[in-house]
Order: sequence, then C-alpha cells, then structure tokens
Amino acid sequence: MRRSTRSTWRGLLSLPVIAIGIVAFGVPALAVALVDRSGDSTHRIVAAWARLCLRSVGVRVEREGVEHLPPGPFVLAANHASGVDIPILYASLPASFRFVHKRSLFLLPIVGQILLFGGHIGIDRSRAFRARRSLERAARRVRGGTSVLVFPEGTRSRDGSVGAFKRGSFKLAIEAGVPVVPVSLSGVRRIIPAGALSLRPGCVRLVVHAPVWTAGRSPAEAEALAAQVESRVRAGCES
Repeated sequence: MRRSTRSTWRGLLSLPVIAIGIVAFGVPALAVALVDRSGDSTHRIVAAWARLCLRSVGVRVEREGVEHLPPGPFVLAANHASGVDIPILYASLPASFRFVHKRSLFLLPIVGQILLFGGHIGIDRSRAFRARRSLERAARRVRGGTSVLVFPEGTRSRDGSVGAFKRGSFKLAIEAGVPVVPVSLSGVRRIIPAGALSLRPGCVRLVVHAPVWTAGRSPAEAEALAAQVESRVRAGCES
C-alpha cells in the first residue's frame, strides 16, 4: 500500500511538470513549425520536452541497436504499451521522424496544432476509403524523405503484451519503397501500471532491430511483412 501511495504522489507531482512543459516547449515548437516547415526543428524541441518529462518521473531508457537506423527515410514500427511510448521514442531515438496518428488528435489544444504544423500524419479511420486515401498521402510523404513512426497494433495493449500487427502500416512502407525498422519497448508497464497517476521511477528497455527491406515486395505481401516485423518486435520484448 505504501509503495502504491508513493507512486500515486509521484504521478500527481509529475503532472504539473508535464503540463507546464507542454506550454513552455509547445508554444516555441508551434512558432518554429510555422517557419521551418520541414518539421525538424519542431522535432528537436519536442524531443527536449520528452527528455524533461522522463526525468521528472525518474524514467531511464536503456537503448540497444540505434546503429541499425538507416540514413534514408524509413518506417519505425513499435509496440504500443502506454501513453509514455511516444515520449520515450522521442527522447531516445537519434533520428527525426513524424508519427501516424488518428486524425482527431488535431483537435487537441496546442498539441493538435504542433501535430498539424509539425508535419505529423493524421489518418481518418471513419471510413475505409478515407483511411486508404490518408495512407496514400502518407506514402507520398515518406517517398519524399520523411521517416514515420507507426504503432501497427492500432491501439494500446491492455496488459503490455504485443498484439497482432495490422497490415496497413506495412502496405504504407511497401508503397513508399522504404525499409521497416522494428522497435521493441519493454518494461513500460512497470513504470505506468495503471494510468498516468501510477507513474513511477524505473528503467525501460528500447531495442532497435535491423531494418526489414521492402524492395521487390508487392502490396499483397503486406500481411506477411507485418507478421515478420511483429515476430522481431515480440522477440525483443521477451528477451
């Protein structure tokens, strides 16, 4: 009970730091995004905010395999265990990327505007046709040199286990003709076992696997590619 109480207080005390950080870093990030439309400068500001958030909670990240990141555009495919996954990836990966998210996030104050002007990719999932058109636009962005982060499970895992990877993200990689870089996140549920108020200090392990190349693959092979990448991510989480 005592440990649970300490964790609750830690979560409560970290929330103001995170909220203030959103404003303190978010306003400059938005201003920079309006000038630097590449989104790279905004990415650096958000990465700094992410590092502050992790330090305020006492979260350390052990990184492995970052040398596997290729020089050109790529699709990062990571498992999704909690709301802190994105700050962990921003704070830990030495690469500029945008992430694919549900389009409704554009409606959030400050955060939504940073996503919009920072070049992140909103997917309209309300209808299959709109989702397909969104992925086609995303593929054009990636072909133009923008690396993207996707969570192929489609939603957060409830228990921290790796769920089935859906093929849409991998069809995007095949159509863009870029490699997929599998990323395993493990230990996340130990630092946030039951929502934001349960945030606690701890160590998270992030493993970047060797790229899976898509050259020569057809969109019909997206499901097989999804299974291949899922297998690597799952193995990294279990090792």
